[in-house]
Amino acid sequence: MNRTLRVGIIGAGIGGVTLTRALNQLGIEAQLFERAPAFGEVGAGVQMTPNAVKVLKALGLEQRLEQIGFLPQAMVGRNWKTARELFRTPLKASCPALYGAAFYHVHRADLHAALAEDIPARQTNLGAACTGLEQWRGGAAATFADGTQFEADLIVGADGVRSVIREALWGAEAPRYTGHMCWRALVPVVEHPLPFVTPDSNFWMGPKGHVVTYYVKGGAAVNIVAVNESPAWVEESWNAKSTQAELLAGFQGWHPDLIELFKRTDPDAIYKWGLFDRDPMATWSKAHATLLGDAAHPMLPFLSQGAAMAIEDGYALAQALAFHGKANLAEALAAYERERLPRTRRVQLEARERGRTYHLPSAWSQFKRDVAYRWRQWRDPNAVGIQANWVYEYDAQLCRARYAEAAQARGETAHSAVA
Repeated sequence: MNRTLRVGIIGAGIGGVTLTRALNQLGIEAQLFERAPAFGEVGAGVQMTPNAVKVLKALGLEQRLEQIGFLPQAMVGRNWKTARELFRTPLKASCPALYGAAFYHVHRADLHAALAEDIPARQTNLGAACTGLEQWRGGAAATFADGTQFEADLIVGADGVRSVIREALWGAEAPRYTGHMCWRALVPVVEHPLPFVTPDSNFWMGPKGHVVTYYVKGGAAVNIVAVNESPAWVEESWNAKSTQAELLAGFQGWHPDLIELFKRTDPDAIYKWGLFDRDPMATWSKAHATLLGDAAHPMLPFLSQGAAMAIEDGYALAQALAFHGKANLAEALAAYERERLPRTRRVQLEARERGRTYHLPSAWSQFKRDVAYRWRQWRDPNAVGIQANWVYEYDAQLCRARYAEAAQARGETAHSAVA
């Protein structure tokens, strides 16, 4: 008896729920497993750049994004001490025409809820801690702490930087501490806008550190991402508590607007963590298992692409599985990797480089960088100050056409997700 392709997804973060939603849209059977006892994301903002927004639109979330998001006027680089503008790149007025979609600021929990809200309860398995992976010629099985297994044609590790599935496929390898630590916090806004926070994506660049501030929840809160270079190892965690005093101490001497914003943070909701990444991989897949998101390509947040890359991955993988079908799973995974590996590799490496350019230690090196910013802006007022145009131009919706072109070049035709 024929049956549809069956996919088991380990990890219900943004990448995992994106893949599940995309598979549901295509009529492919999927089960989602999450170690936490309930869905939820930490209280932090996320920048949904046009490349990610194009996928969210394809998944039917355009109206929800308009409801939960905030449209920044511009991306603005600022001097850490004087607040002088280093660059100003229009976003709200230009992104739809330039890149085919808007640029949104969204609260991470709101984004996750939007992606997950149409996933039926029968597909979700909460409190399911994956402990390993078994494979055989015809399929694979994820094993769980309670002794149960889930058998599928494909197991997808969407379980983060310390992925159990990645370790099962490629062996234990500790992620690399990058020498950066980060604070995240939210500031509630009673009367919008705050007089000292412009309605932009503000990048404050200083010696050995930078701060990004932007509105979320339609302007009802300001998200803070504050990064410092710290040679001491900091535990990688999304929920290590910090204090307002510790945050303020990390940015002594920075502009009064930032200090005032830090003073308004909820002292019970300030978090810190160390930033870890890995070198790009040559392949993510082995037999009946593959990876996506941070499990495949953990990256520094300096291009604001961690969530966006996971969203692109989930959509591209679903389209590859639908195009090549159960009968040609190996080619589906090969097509997925051809589509995603070069792009995520470049984002990983360029995010590392932004960590250097944002944190230049000397006044002379900062001056040369800032002159380059002004020169680029003079040449093209729409040039993205952080040089991410190539990131935003990408459209994952076209991956299905690329799969078809590659198959046609090999003389192949599309298969069905049904054997």
